[in-house]
Amino acid sequence: MGNQIKTMMLLTILTLLIVLVGRILGGPGGMMIALLLAGGMNLYAYFYSDTMVLKMYKAREVTKGEAPELWTMVQELSSRAGLPMPKVCIIPQAAPNAFATGRDPQHGVVAVTQGLLDLMTPEEIQGVLAHELSHIKNRDILLGTVAATLAGAIMTLASMARWAAIFGGGNSDEEGGSGIFGLIAMSIIAPMAAMVVQMAISRSREYLADATAAQITGNPDGLAKALQKLGNVSSQTPMDAEPATAHMFITNPLTGRTLANLFSTHPPLEARIARLQGKKNPGTGGTPKKGESPNPWDKLR
Repeated sequence: MGNQIKTMMLLTILTLLIVLVGRILGGPGGMMIALLLAGGMNLYAYFYSDTMVLKMYKAREVTKGEAPELWTMVQELSSRAGLPMPKVCIIPQAAPNAFATGRDPQHGVVAVTQGLLDLMTPEEIQGVLAHELSHIKNRDILLGTVAATLAGAIMTLASMARWAAIFGGGNSDEEGGSGIFGLIAMSIIAPMAAMVVQMAISRSREYLADATAAQITGNPDGLAKALQKLGNVSSQTPMDAEPATAHMFITNPLTGRTLANLFSTHPPLEARIARLQGKKNPGTGGTPKKGESPNPWDKLR
């Protein structure tokens, strides 16, 4: 619940930032134009981003006959999570990683790299898949689209402000604006603030997906071990990934690139692992108590 409240607060900050930028720019007209423009662009991305990103990474959908163990694991975890069976794809890259996409649970897609399948044990793969299914269950793709829409509107307004400052625009204080100096300051500060808030939303959703995955599997150790392994090999086996899609992966595929790390969309692996390890208790896996049924996922570990 804490992560959900934090996400809503961050979305509220983005909304208020749009209102503030619109006021500085000189009125609601430019703000509405920017919001509609960004909304249209992100609406298109919402409906077609899954197709675009799968093509970008040459992901291939597999059937139960082609990848029976992977497909069955996704099917059983989806059933436990109360989700429809998503599409299952394999990305032909040696770097271990995974992501989920799809605008809603009925259009979910889970994609893993060949490197992840080669590196991980069944228990660790289970943890990774549960994390990605958690993103679908928690509708993080929708939240990401909303955040991107708001941030995109702020970026557009900032661009408008820069042009207004160049050509001597800007309303006087009496008209409700802040003049040319306000426009210049806002055009620099607002995009940076929007980017920081958008990254904070992404990091918050990663923590929530980790927690949900632990509930689905009843075994937080599996995901913790997978994250530890991913952290150990990420610098040795770099992934060919685009910065615009970095937030989608279970761990940052741009690890090792100094500039990218400064603006990471993921929380530190150490913090995620510590949280998962803190969830270990008698009610989250291990030997069943007297009268309890064995964990149905033991056969996947």
